[in-house]
Amino acid sequence: MTENTQEPTAAAPATSGDRREVTVERLGAGFIARNAEGNSLEFGDTAAGQLNPIEMLLAAIGGCAAIDVVTLTDRRADTTTFQVTIGADKLRDELHNHLGPIDVRFDVRFEGPGKEDAESVLPNAVRMAQDRLCTVSRTVSLGTPVDMGLVSDTAE
Repeated sequence: MTENTQEPTAAAPATSGDRREVTVERLGAGFIARNAEGNSLEFGDTAAGQLNPIEMLLAAIGGCAAIDVVTLTDRRADTTTFQVTIGADKLRDELHNHLGPIDVRFDVRFEGPGKEDAESVLPNAVRMAQDRLCTVSRTVSLGTPVDMGLVSDTAE
């Protein structure tokens, strides 16, 4: 797939969406992320048997795209295999720490009466996930700014 860095245009103005927010707290040697609904995910250091933040970012990209692809193909046929492999090289260069290009590869097999129909829409489903549906990968691809600060910075 090719990288899409398309900017919003006047013909397609950005719309205000619902805000998403999680909190991250220290939990022993690791961390726990919680959302407003009370769902949580522990993470930390791979050496401690946990996913690290880079792996969580890759999982978020793959998971978001997987949900989109399943939504577009599931009503046609059942899957016998559904695996998404996401990888990137961690780089340290003049731009400091970051990931190189991220590869997302789907291995999807179908069964049942709608097998051929599901197989025929699969490439388009993956393209749609990349080009417009997967919020996580779109956010990374578009280079959305990240602003870090202290709570006291905003409590004036």
